[in-house]
Amino acid sequence: MSKRMRNTELCADCCVPEPRWASVNRGVLICDECCSVHRSLGRHSSQVRHLTHTPWPPTQLQMVQMLYSNGANSIWEHSLLDPASVMSGKRKANPQDKLHPNKSEFIKAKYQMLAFVHRMPCREDDSSTAKDLSKQLHSSVRTGNLETCLRLLSLGAQANFFHPEKGNTPLHVAAKAGQVSQAELLTVYGADPGAPDSNGKTPIDFAREAGHHDLADRLVEIQYELTDRLAFYLCGRKPGVLQFLNHLFEELAMDVYDEVDRRETDAVWLATQNHSALVTETTVVPFLPVNPEYSSTRNQGRQKLARFNAHEFATLVIDILSDARRRQQGNSAANSKDNVELILKNMSGRPCSDSQDNDQPDYDSVASDEDTDQELPSSKGDRTKLQSLQSENTSLRRQVTANIYQIPSTSDYPDPSAPSALKRRQSARASRPMSMYETGSGLKPYLPKGESPYPEEAIPTLHPFPPHASKLEKQSSMPESDYDNAFIDSEVDDSGRGRLRNSGRLGEGSSIPELDDAEVESDATLPSTEDVIRKTEQITKNIQELLRAAQDNKHESFIPCSERIHVAVTEMAALFPKRPRSETVRSSLRLLTSSACRLQSECRKAVPPEGCPGPDMQLVTQQVIQCAYDIAKAAKQLVTITTKENTN
Repeated sequence: MSKRMRNTELCADCCVPEPRWASVNRGVLICDECCSVHRSLGRHSSQVRHLTHTPWPPTQLQMVQMLYSNGANSIWEHSLLDPASVMSGKRKANPQDKLHPNKSEFIKAKYQMLAFVHRMPCREDDSSTAKDLSKQLHSSVRTGNLETCLRLLSLGAQANFFHPEKGNTPLHVAAKAGQVSQAELLTVYGADPGAPDSNGKTPIDFAREAGHHDLADRLVEIQYELTDRLAFYLCGRKPGVLQFLNHLFEELAMDVYDEVDRRETDAVWLATQNHSALVTETTVVPFLPVNPEYSSTRNQGRQKLARFNAHEFATLVIDILSDARRRQQGNSAANSKDNVELILKNMSGRPCSDSQDNDQPDYDSVASDEDTDQELPSSKGDRTKLQSLQSENTSLRRQVTANIYQIPSTSDYPDPSAPSALKRRQSARASRPMSMYETGSGLKPYLPKGESPYPEEAIPTLHPFPPHASKLEKQSSMPESDYDNAFIDSEVDDSGRGRLRNSGRLGEGSSIPELDDAEVESDATLPSTEDVIRKTEQITKNIQELLRAAQDNKHESFIPCSERIHVAVTEMAALFPKRPRSETVRSSLRLLTSSACRLQSECRKAVPPEGCPGPDMQLVTQQVIQCAYDIAKAAKQLVTITTKENTN
């Protein structure tokens, strides 16, 4: 991409110049802020890649650049181009808008709800319309008009549509015509390079017979992209050709692939961001977002992948690759465990780890922000974040002394990952366009409007179970939302009053103040600003002490420092009502207390049990800094909220 071209590029969502990310399946370029929202939508809505720090297949990057330069963004903003939209109040986000709620709400409407896409003058659930669109797609892919095909896909055309008269799929046609970009677009939307036509020939065969050998080789790469990427993530090398034989195994492999994509993108994200400001508006993506086309159980399992640390996740990836090879070659899996242990032993830099979830049910809860082991950024990034956190603490102390706090305009809006935001997304599920992209979705029949593959999830609340509820009833009535805090379990004590407790894996002895009670109604009262400031100053002092220990490599001081921070956090949380009425207060308290618990757990890793190899202290230090970051962020939010409420 030339310098001149880059200077003319603007973010497709807010018009910030020089965007550094791309949404592959949407054919647009986006800036850092908008990318954070795209990532929170999930890969089924937007597949994001960094333009320079992510390895690209050249033909795929060419396809995205072609779509962007030919105005693919107008597909997703069709109705906004109508002058009447100005009169209706609809408008595009601009660079001066706040990320939350302005930009984030616009991006969700644009890509998740397809609110601005051109609508056909017919019912969305009309299967004949989808068939007609798919036939048009089948005819269009033989040409180079890429944006026309993207428009048809956005309206509901199926990438894997099998033409009853022609006896093949659109990918067969594109392969025969040598349309490389069309083939890239179709495969991004789930077209299968190995799908046979009526004569048993695949698109790869069509490309080779027509003399398009480069395209044929690329289709082979795409066919085995899943296992190739898993192996490359694990050891930096691509294996030979593999294939899957079992549907359930294939689903698991696809979910692990999505998690690999999340972790790799997260690493690029951390490496490319400016950490000069401690608290930013950018959306964190600590686990795979909910895919509404998947069952509740599968979504929970997908998000639980974020719990795995590097050692555990590597074990899972090796198991998948080994089993894929066994399924292809028909070998016995008797020695698979030995092979996994041998590979892990030879992997450098892996900390000793024992999974703490082995005794838990498979889908008891889902991963949460506080429960995620994130990818390790560079040591330079660690130092930058450490300095950033120290700078923020100094600033916070100065603000405490002066009792001056800036009230962010976003405090009136819930976090997009909070339950209320999930409710908005789920309540709109019935009107969700049928053309929403999902990997491999072309093989699935369209659902009638309003139908869902699984019942609408209950919105997560903190209400306890009644005293007479059985253990089975409690388990089955747990909220299915995948945005619950996974470390929190609900209990009923002897008096029948509900309370919340934290799971032992966050550190035994840790406690989270009660946030709900069966006999306590929501309370709008907040503590005095002076009390909150006093506790915040105490937390800040303890965090500074911990950061000095981290900077001086005094790892033995981690545990006592974390305990003092936990005590200070508990005292601060105790100032607030058991059940605050404000969702923002509840979210900040959850972040504050859970981060303190996780901080204790991470600090304990600095002193490994006798007989166990020492942990990767760089990784431990990074996690400690991240927890301190979250605690400082939550404390600042609570000070801001109480200051605003008490001055009104």
